[in-house]
Parts: sequence; structure tokens; C-alpha cells
Amino acid sequence: MAVQSMTGFARAAGEHDGSAFTWELRSVNGRGLEARVRLPQGFERLELAARQAIQKRFSRGNVQANLSHARVGPAGAPVVNEAFLKQVADLARHMQAEYGCAPPSADGLLALKGVLETPNGLEPQDGQGGLDKAVMQALDSALDALETARCSEGTALAKVVLQQVERIEALTQRVEKDPSREPEAIRERLAGQIKLLSDASDQFDEQRLHMEAVLLASKADIREEIDRLKAHVAAARSMLDEGGTIGRRLDFLAQEFGRESNTLCAKSNAASVTAIGLELKVVVDQLREQVQNLE
Repeated sequence: MAVQSMTGFARAAGEHDGSAFTWELRSVNGRGLEARVRLPQGFERLELAARQAIQKRFSRGNVQANLSHARVGPAGAPVVNEAFLKQVADLARHMQAEYGCAPPSADGLLALKGVLETPNGLEPQDGQGGLDKAVMQALDSALDALETARCSEGTALAKVVLQQVERIEALTQRVEKDPSREPEAIRERLAGQIKLLSDASDQFDEQRLHMEAVLLASKADIREEIDRLKAHVAAARSMLDEGGTIGRRLDFLAQEFGRESNTLCAKSNAASVTAIGLELKVVVDQLREQVQNLE
């Protein structure tokens, strides 16, 4: 299955029996799936069907679907709202008689909002079922295009994520092979610390110092962190190969990467390991930013 991004844009237009309509779809990041549908007056009946169509296609992202509609051809001729025109004319005559205002002109009355109407945005009374079908078919086309856009960006993002996982793997291998982790280097470092303490005072119990040194060395061991980082790298690769809706799982895995890198830095007793751990934390932060864009 393809990996999808949660961001994308698509548009699809159509015509039916004197009606022209256009769907515009926008998708951005979201913790779950939120489908928002904006419809012109008279098309409210399609809101539920449009929302369900979006929910069938996607599992995450905030998707905004906007429908615009207009009448075309002869059916688009303007219509006078005579009831409203009469009310406005009566008010104008009252103001003329009461306050001496100038009499209203015909073009002035027709220019008032609501007096002259066009059927744009209103659905035809006949053939409503055919129009609904055509509008929903256009929505399907727009959803196809949006899915294609999200898949295209998702494929590109997956490559970036894989590169970051490979970088994490390389840094983990560097930590594992760092000379400071060699048994001889550890012994020399501990021996030097014990000698400093012994030289500072003759009251230290040398055997107790050795026991404490062994305990400290075991607490500073980062073998478990290295093993867990390797396991997380394998899990990330498996998810990317699997594809589909892996964004949440990758985000959780990125948090685990972060925990291991923090622990590695905290346990480090060598400047070289600390430097690698800090670099690892930077890559993990970059990984988290990218996986939060995936569905």
C-alpha cells in the first residue's frame, strides 16, 4: 500500500442540465480525520453523502470540501423579486411623503440587493436527482485527484523518512563501535579514577572502591539502548515497506527513538559518545517533524 501525506489539493468541475459546478478539496495535517463540507444554498441535502465519501477515502487529515454552483445558459436570466420590490417602493414613497426625499428611480430600485435575483447557486426544481448524481460524480473525481496528490507527496516523504532512519542506524553503529566502549578503555578509565581517589586519601577501602566502580560501570553501560535503537530501526523499515496508514505508529516510534537517545546521552561517560548522542537527537527531531505529515 502507498504511503500518503495528509496535505494536498484537488479540483474537479462538471455540468448538468444548465448547471455548472466545481469542487475544491484541501487537506492538511490532523490527529484524526475531520471532514468539513461547504455547500451553496439549496444543496444542503448532499452534505451527509459528501462527508461519508471523504471518510471512505481517508483515515487522517483535516479535509475541507467546497462546492460552488451556477446556472448557465438561458436559465440564468435575472428574476425580479416583486414582493421585495413592492416593499421597498412603498417605503420609498413613505419617505418621500414624510421627509420630502426624492422619488426613487427604477434603476436605483433594481440596484438594491435582493430586488434583482439570478438563479445562480439555486438548484433546478426538475431533474434534481440527475444533478445530485453529477455533483457526487464530480466529488469522486476530486477525491481521486486528492488521493493521487497525497500519495505522491507521501512517497516523497517516505524516502526522506527512510534516509533519516538510515542516519539513525549509522549513528547507532558508530556508538556501538566507539573506542570508549572497549573493555580495556573502560578498565583504564576506572583504574585512573580509583587511583585519583586513593591518592587523595588513605582512608578509602580499596575493595569497596572496586565494587562501586563495577556498579557505576554497569549503570553506564549503553548496550540496552543500542539494542533497542537497532530494534526500532528494523520496525521503522518494516512499516515503510508495509505502507498504508502508518503515520501514528511512526510518530510513536519516533518518540521511542527520542527516549533512547536521551538515555544514551545521560549514561555516556565519554565525550565521543555524547557527541554522537547529541547528533542522534537532532536526527530524531527531524524524523518526528516528517512523520507527523504522514497519514
